[in-house]
Amino acid sequence: MKVFKIVFVILIMFIVGCKSMKNISSSGELNTKLSSKQIIREHSKQEAKFKTLQSRVKVEYIHGNKSQAHTISLRIEKDKMIWISSFLNVIRVKITPEKVGYYNKLDNTYFEGDFSLISDLLGIELDFNKAQNLLLGEALFNLDNKLYDADIHETSYLLQPKNQSALLEIFFLLNPTHFKMDSQQLAQPLKRRMLQIDYENYQEIEKQILPKHIKIIALENEEETIINMEFKSIYLNRDLRFPFRIPSGFDKIVIR
Repeated sequence: MKVFKIVFVILIMFIVGCKSMKNISSSGELNTKLSSKQIIREHSKQEAKFKTLQSRVKVEYIHGNKSQAHTISLRIEKDKMIWISSFLNVIRVKITPEKVGYYNKLDNTYFEGDFSLISDLLGIELDFNKAQNLLLGEALFNLDNKLYDADIHETSYLLQPKNQSALLEIFFLLNPTHFKMDSQQLAQPLKRRMLQIDYENYQEIEKQILPKHIKIIALENEEETIINMEFKSIYLNRDLRFPFRIPSGFDKIVIR
């Protein structure tokens, strides 16, 4: 398995029954006078505030002519841990700010490592906060209004670095109704890689605005991978467990 795909699976895997759930309209009116400072401030106000989150997520994976669909269990302890378990606990992922752990009972393999190794291999700084922000509809990178220009693109506010890098191009599209992300786009033109994260709609859970559907498109050379995520139930601030123990006898995945 290619390094990029290993990391992508780990990130994305973690990446209705809730009485307070309701869909959020995304048809707000754009204000052409808003500065980058104002847009970023409004986005910061919408940062998700909870202790724990629990959800069932339907994940559809499409690569070429092949597709798979699974429902996974997702648990988050805010700023501390992301935990994923597939049906019958066949695959589990545990991500903390310090390390990434993963095991697969289908092929008796596991991976354990920190983010620095993965970041070096991808050429993109990767960490726990980016993984968490991806799931919550928040900017992958820290937004500083002194470093970003603001514009309008179709029905969204557009933020992009004042000095866009040739090695990594970044675009943030924000919703004019609630200022969460409509889309986040990262490109490495020289390596022919692109990652696009589209937030197709949101829902309100206990006064928190959280994604309901996320579509992720990853391009590497001519290969395209699409992952659709549908959050079918979300519960906040329950007491949760995060069990994770790599079974004995499993073979470690070595990334070279």
